[in-house]
Amino acid sequence: MNIKRIMLILVIGALVASFFALDLNQYLTLESLKQNQQQLAEYIASNWLQALIGYFALYTLATAISVPGAAILTLGAGALFGFGWGLLLASFASSIGATLSFLASRFLLRDWVKNTFSKKLESIDKGIEKDGAFYLLSLRLVPLFPFFVINLVMGVTSIRTWTYYWVSQVGMLIGTAVYVNAGTQLVEINQLSDIVSSDLILSFVLLGIFPLIAKFILGALKKRRVYKGWQKPKKFDRNIVVIGAGSAGLVTAYIAAAVKSSVTLVEKHKMGGDCLNTGCVPSKSLLHASKLAHVHHNSARAGVNYEAPTIDFAKVMNKVQEVVKAIEPHDSVERYESLGVNVLEGTAKIVSPWQVDIETEHGTQSLTTKNIVIATGARAFVPNIPGLKDIDYLTAENLWELREQPQRLVVLGGGPIGCELSQAFARLGSHVSQVEMASQILGKEDPDAAEFLKEQLIKDGVDLHLNTQAIAVECDKGEHQLVVEQEGKKSRIPFDKILVAVGRQANLTGFGLEDLGIETDKTVITNELLQTKYPNIYAAGDVAGPYQFTHTASHQAWYAAVNALFGAFKTFKVDYSVIPWATFAEPEIATVGLNETAAKEKGVEYEVTRYDIGGLDRALADDHARGFVKVLTQPGKDKILGATIVGANAGDLLAEFVMAMKHGLGLNKLLGTIHIYPTMAEANKNIAGVWKKAHAPEKLLSYVEKFHAWRRN
Repeated sequence: MNIKRIMLILVIGALVASFFALDLNQYLTLESLKQNQQQLAEYIASNWLQALIGYFALYTLATAISVPGAAILTLGAGALFGFGWGLLLASFASSIGATLSFLASRFLLRDWVKNTFSKKLESIDKGIEKDGAFYLLSLRLVPLFPFFVINLVMGVTSIRTWTYYWVSQVGMLIGTAVYVNAGTQLVEINQLSDIVSSDLILSFVLLGIFPLIAKFILGALKKRRVYKGWQKPKKFDRNIVVIGAGSAGLVTAYIAAAVKSSVTLVEKHKMGGDCLNTGCVPSKSLLHASKLAHVHHNSARAGVNYEAPTIDFAKVMNKVQEVVKAIEPHDSVERYESLGVNVLEGTAKIVSPWQVDIETEHGTQSLTTKNIVIATGARAFVPNIPGLKDIDYLTAENLWELREQPQRLVVLGGGPIGCELSQAFARLGSHVSQVEMASQILGKEDPDAAEFLKEQLIKDGVDLHLNTQAIAVECDKGEHQLVVEQEGKKSRIPFDKILVAVGRQANLTGFGLEDLGIETDKTVITNELLQTKYPNIYAAGDVAGPYQFTHTASHQAWYAAVNALFGAFKTFKVDYSVIPWATFAEPEIATVGLNETAAKEKGVEYEVTRYDIGGLDRALADDHARGFVKVLTQPGKDKILGATIVGANAGDLLAEFVMAMKHGLGLNKLLGTIHIYPTMAEANKNIAGVWKKAHAPEKLLSYVEKFHAWRRN
């Protein structure tokens, strides 16, 4: 640290220390202002210019070194100098003082922060460069943080000093005016009747409603800035247009119709989206068939013997489609139109913040709308592996067209989709080779949970390749081979079909986002209300992230619909605090909230309680005595931070923990809840019992033991 920085720190430190050592803060109170009002007024009357300069210097210094009392100084400016001069004095003094504090922060901290947090600061600087002035203006108009904190934090960013000064000058002007005006009235209270004077009441009202006024002004400025160059229609055809009829789109449209708004739902492919047609529904149907095929492996232990099954693969896949067809009416055009939704089958394009053009087989229809909800979902991500796109590869989208069972199947990916389909095909008789880059499958889960499924996949005959990189797809003498590399060694895996299950990517192109400048980064970027850069355009579901679960899409849809239709009166921030998920292989793995892996990454302190399902009566009776329940709690408390269940029906069992976390119920409440015997749900009560035993009040129990001994004698 150079001598200039040391000197500046010493000067600031000495000024702050002197302020508190000399108890100068006693003069920066409303009582002191009232007591000394007459003397100060007399001095100002005879030494007006000196008083103005002195007060300006005092105010500037107090703001620059961030000592308390700025609010009193602002009130005092109005009380002593009147509204006009008081506003001029306080406005410029506060802005100059804030800028001096900003410069001190930049001089003292910028280099250290830049060197220590270079990557984070670089991304922040990019945002500041783009929207720094508007962001600072919002902080000045609606002060979420104390102004001295804003001065210090903004000092380490790249915002220009002049920009910082003039935005602060403008942003603080309204708030300063309100306080100065209040100051002109507060000093006039000399008797009880003065309290009800109209001017004083107005001043207090202005102080009270200032945050609302500032929020309104900020919103108006933001809208003016965002919608610049667009012509808003005078009337609208619809209250809301929803693009995409997957889970998020269907629920949004349902809610909109239920509250009697005019809503159009646009779908270019199939109603129901991925979940119904290519995801949740067909995969669970296939898993069901594979479990039936696997029954004979364990039935002999119960004295029931089956011959090894023969698999009619085409019939299995036809049954999958029958299940899809059975559920289709729930999401059909006919049902939604009967609910009051205008459903259009075609391709939508957003051409302005209030207009959507829909191209159908009958031509193009243009609709003006108050709000738009983007719910375009996601599709399978296909990595750029040389040779892969030259062959007829499978994804979770076209897999269901298969009618001939692949004898040798390679599955790329060790996530939930890859694991579920690997197990299903292996149990149906295919030789499955599963390739995963990481050291464990199910990277979001705890290692002990993932290990259970790993062992079962191997038992089911899956040839599992962990820490393995797919290099290329080659064809040798008519045989397809996947070239892989593990620990520096290359090898080849022959296959008949290859299934790509390495993740999903949001559908972001083809419907006008680029033309409107709506920002994306793997997903559509939204705020906590699910709004895009245009406050009337929302995004929900897989296209919005951060989770790609059907139930999360439905959850987001409620917020998108309600905020879009009623946001002028009340808005709701989307709540991601209790998000459950499950992998529906055997054993099932279900998690809600934090697991140990996430808690360690976030630095959250926790206690872990574990219960072995192997000791549960119903699990023993059903030959499901495998797996565990693991709960994370706050140290020393029964508050649930998260839960993981591994075993039969884990996804169903988790619901009790989801409800407990959502409504703030701890393990003591679960322990005091009656659970039917014998059921798998008793595992949830039993783990609460394990936690209670570990937290038993031993000292109190020793006294109770002595009490009982005394009673016996």
